Amino acid sequence: MNVAAILRLKGREVLTASPDTTLLEIAKMLRTHRIGCIVISAEDGKVAGIISERDIVREIASAGVKALKDQAETAMTKTVVTCREADTIDRLMGEMTAHRFRHMPVVERGQLVGLVSIGDVVRMRIAEAEMESAAMREYIATG
Repeated sequence: MNVAAILRLKGREVLTASPDTTLLEIAKMLRTHRIGCIVISAEDGKVAGIISERDIVREIASAGVKALKDQAETAMTKTVVTCREADTIDRLMGEMTAHRFRHMPVVERGQLVGLVSIGDVVRMRIAEAEMESAAMREYIATG
C-alpha cells in the first residue's frame, strides 16, 4: 500500500494558512475543523511550514497567552518532512516514528496535493492485515 491509496480513500483536501496568520486564528481553525495541524503555505503554493496543536501549546507555555497574537511563522516547523504519492506506508511509519510527528504533507512537483496522518497510516495498515488474514483463511479453507 502507498500514499496514493490513502488519498483515494480520505481525499486530498488540506487546510492551509499563510505565515502571517495569528496563532489564535490557527487555534480556532483547528477547533472548527477538528484537526490536529495546518499546513502553512507560501505565496507560490509551496509548503512553507506546518503547525500543530503541540506547537501552539509550547508557545503559550513559553510566552503566556500573549503568544496567541504571534504569527504562525514564529511557531511553525519550517523544515517539513514530506512524502510523495508513490511512497509506501512503511516509509511513512518510519519517518513519523523517527521524527516524532503525526502529520506529513504529500507533495508532487513542488505542490501540496494532500496530507496524511498517523491515524490514516494505522487504518490502512489494519485494513491490509485484515485482507491478508482473510486471504489466508480462504486459502486454508479451500486447501
